[in-house]
Amino acid sequence: MSIVKIQDLQRILSESRHPDSMDIDVQTTDAILHIINSADQTVPIAVAQALPEISAAVDVIVTQLHQGGRLIYLGAGTSGRLGILDAVECRPTFSVDDDLVQGIIAGGAQALTHAVEGAEDDIHAAAIDLAAISFNANDVLVGIAASGRTPYVIGGLSYAAQLGASTISVSCNPNGSINTLAAVNICAAVGPEILTGSTRMKAGTAQKLILNMLSTASMIKLGKTFTNLMVDVNASNAKLKARAQRIVVEATGCDEEQALTTLISTNYQPKPAILCILADIEPNDASALLVQHDGFLRHALQSAVSASPNA
Repeated sequence: MSIVKIQDLQRILSESRHPDSMDIDVQTTDAILHIINSADQTVPIAVAQALPEISAAVDVIVTQLHQGGRLIYLGAGTSGRLGILDAVECRPTFSVDDDLVQGIIAGGAQALTHAVEGAEDDIHAAAIDLAAISFNANDVLVGIAASGRTPYVIGGLSYAAQLGASTISVSCNPNGSINTLAAVNICAAVGPEILTGSTRMKAGTAQKLILNMLSTASMIKLGKTFTNLMVDVNASNAKLKARAQRIVVEATGCDEEQALTTLISTNYQPKPAILCILADIEPNDASALLVQHDGFLRHALQSAVSASPNA
């Protein structure tokens, strides 16, 4: 079990006290909210300073996913929950397999809704959790820890490195231990929290922004979008079916009726539906072209247009 000393916390940036909130407990509601909001506005600036590392991480993720690997988020507490949140949203947004992007939290599923005391302090548990999903050298591990020193995440990154897998760290402390364990280190130094040590606040916001960037940019580079449209959306309910219809209308300029008819013919898949309309081809031909071009709609469209007798 890991032992944390007061001196250890004093060296962690996110554990220091914020000068603007020293008397927050005697402020009006309006003043409290202004103090919090003012601090929150500094988060995107800190994230922007880490963009070179985030870019490098995206390139690593895209390379490994192209080679059949998976993207695995690993964290404890708020960090673990944010990883799981980003992972589960990839399925409906980009129609990827459920296991392509996964989130693992210290303490297991119970820790999503309840604090599992001591789970984050077990440096050996992450290796067991990763082995349970057959984590291997083709995968990418993103270790998330606001403090940069969570034993569970340290153990996970060390295990991944031993397997020869790609490793990325996401922290909010420049001197965090995980910063030296990962091949790519992303650190958004957001500074002290308004409530001292409550890293679900600014640090959590920074982590959410970074994970959104990692998954979204990776999926864009894997051909999951056409312009800024989510053409691989999984239309699994009424709202998403309406969104798919709107995407087809936006991408092609057709009317709603044609969009709906074409979507029905492609089993509500916007990408082949768009290709059918823009290239004036049948659904089976559209699907074959997309497979030929690794799912990149723009490339498939260019190929269809150049092959057309009227081109």
